[in-house]
Amino acid sequence: MVKKLVVLTGAGISAESGIPTFRDSGGLWEGHRVEDVATPEGWQKNQALVLDFYNQRRKKALEVKPNRGHEILAELEKDFDVTVVTQNVDNLHERAGSSKVIHLHGSLFESRSTTDESLIYPIEGWELNPGDKCEKGSQLRPNIVWFGEMVPMIEVAATIASKADIFLVVGTSMVVYPAAGLIDYVGRDVPKFIVDPKVPEMRSSPNLYFIPEKASIGMELVKARLLSSGF
Repeated sequence: MVKKLVVLTGAGISAESGIPTFRDSGGLWEGHRVEDVATPEGWQKNQALVLDFYNQRRKKALEVKPNRGHEILAELEKDFDVTVVTQNVDNLHERAGSSKVIHLHGSLFESRSTTDESLIYPIEGWELNPGDKCEKGSQLRPNIVWFGEMVPMIEVAATIASKADIFLVVGTSMVVYPAAGLIDYVGRDVPKFIVDPKVPEMRSSPNLYFIPEKASIGMELVKARLLSSGF
């Protein structure tokens, strides 16, 4: 029977491709206060600024390529039933070939209606502009989960995590909730691998293995171990 491998990924895996991580040391997000560009209040205050901010992020995401970490996760589908649960809003997992990807925080490459959350549209290219409207006539916004908003896919992800035969965490500090809490849904006896240059502060747990490497190197080590150990 094919084992279920569930993978939680964060900003660290995309950083190797050249996508800046969430905040710099000054607490800014690419030069902006998070409150101005990633909250419902920021959207209400200045829609043009928010749209431009995500346009620039989208443009950057289209300029970079998946790295070895992304590629290995796709390759593991040959031997495992892999589901990637990502906190990232880029499409690098899909471009690397992963077939089952859950975006907890939404997608840079989708827009949604500001009056009907069920109306979601793909974004062709990198621009979403003032005046771009849904079929009901309301301005489109990035389909991103902002601070202060619910994370609609978290329950789906928790159910998937609870069924994992192997759980893998790549490139995330394990401090951003609710995503960081997914490991608590994983069975006690399930092997859990944490790949990140900085070992996160976590309570000890059985079958927990830390690999203090960046994603491209750490994933090579994980792949070799998974394929040689008969997990």
